[in-house]
Amino acid sequence: MPVYEFACSKCGKRLEMLVKIGTKKEPVCDMCGKPMKKVMSAPAFILNGSRWAHDNYGLSPATKSKKGDKNNGT
Repeated sequence: MPVYEFACSKCGKRLEMLVKIGTKKEPVCDMCGKPMKKVMSAPAFILNGSRWAHDNYGLSPATKSKKGDKNNGT
């Protein structure tokens, strides 16, 4: 089951819940009793730095060959 984040439009309370896929019913806020809406959450991973992938993904072929020259053993 995926984890979704919900927020109350009246009091602003936020919570995360496991929700079955296909569930249409939205949770109700336990503080004010209003229905909560699904909100977008921050991603669980961050790609930062100039070399975030070990295989140089995103570099041009010329740049890859220059960087690969060190590992060719020549």
